[in-house]
Amino acid sequence: MLLPVGDMPNPRSVPVVNILLIVINVAVFLFITLPLSVTPPDASNPFFYEYLQLVGAYTPQAVSAALQNLSAYDLHVLQYGFRPAEPTATALLSSLFLHGGWMHLVGNMLFLWIFGDNIEYRLGHLGYLCAYLLAGVAATLFYALFVLDSPVPLIGASGAISGVLGAYFFWFPRNQVKIFVFLFPLIMTTVLVPARIVLGFYLLIDNLLPFVWNGGAGSGVAHGAHIGGFMAGLGLAWVIDHRHGKTHHYQTASLAEPSPPTENPLKADSEEISRQIKQGNLRWAAGLYFSLNSRAERGAIDAQDVLAIGDYFLQQGDIDHALSLFRRFIAERPTAQGVDRAYLGAGKALSYKPRCSTAAYQYFLNALDCASDEILAAEARKRLKVFEELRVRSRQDRPHK
Repeated sequence: MLLPVGDMPNPRSVPVVNILLIVINVAVFLFITLPLSVTPPDASNPFFYEYLQLVGAYTPQAVSAALQNLSAYDLHVLQYGFRPAEPTATALLSSLFLHGGWMHLVGNMLFLWIFGDNIEYRLGHLGYLCAYLLAGVAATLFYALFVLDSPVPLIGASGAISGVLGAYFFWFPRNQVKIFVFLFPLIMTTVLVPARIVLGFYLLIDNLLPFVWNGGAGSGVAHGAHIGGFMAGLGLAWVIDHRHGKTHHYQTASLAEPSPPTENPLKADSEEISRQIKQGNLRWAAGLYFSLNSRAERGAIDAQDVLAIGDYFLQQGDIDHALSLFRRFIAERPTAQGVDRAYLGAGKALSYKPRCSTAAYQYFLNALDCASDEILAAEARKRLKVFEELRVRSRQDRPHK
């Protein structure tokens, strides 16, 4: 048996919304699922006869057999679970907080506890809640596309949690997941596995292959919802990073000191930008660079000049523009000389932003991986050491996962 039991590094902040979601799911199970599961069904409930029709109980013998396993919770699920054949907006949300049993609940809450805090730290409390619910809705609708005529209700938080996993896959690829290996009596230990391997296995082996094998049809496990949620989380993370990575429009005159003469404006090309940098007019050079509109124009600028502008933004405390520039450099010039400086610069910028320390950790790791000289590698190691010290203190301040 292989079971995820934790991850690292973790943010030091308290994941308020993540804890609240776990509490709500557990409370619904304890105060609704369990009591109704041992309560006989009410024959006056309008969903009583609908349930009998759903299970094909049309004869007295079939009705008698169905009643032996029928509880009030089954009718509750029929009412509040999401049924593709009869979709309702209410069920889209209520279905996310219902579970079929202890194992269903514990498995979902374990994954939410392990992976949710990093995503909440990255998005903030309200952003995380919105992303969680949005992923859950997207997962349910994706599942429904393949079983449009199905009257069988879908329940569980796994679609929304899969969205959390998708975002984690995108934002924290170098995090380590602690896996408990239980092969009694030979092996009982824990190992650290890169997050992308663990989550890639979850997506491909645990869900995509069974989904394709069953042709998208139900098999007791809503693999389609897991896939849909994962892709929603992945897409949401990409959109957020893409939006944050977009360059803010810079007017040359607003950056330059003094303003360029209007009767003879400077041409924003590689030679002029390089000349301004050599003369020490980095603010002017930055304005010229940010006036470029196409990737081809930006690609013509010498890489070292672009990185010099990014370093200038860092020195001036203009974190957003520094981060934008470094991220775009990485996206547009992934194999260029100096990409290690861009990774390091992006990590530095993120270090100053709230809820972004774990994302900064990834950039420092990438900087170390592709470092072209020992000085840069030493700085990346120094930055990573700070995170490791924070992680140790975090372990002392809060219970382990």
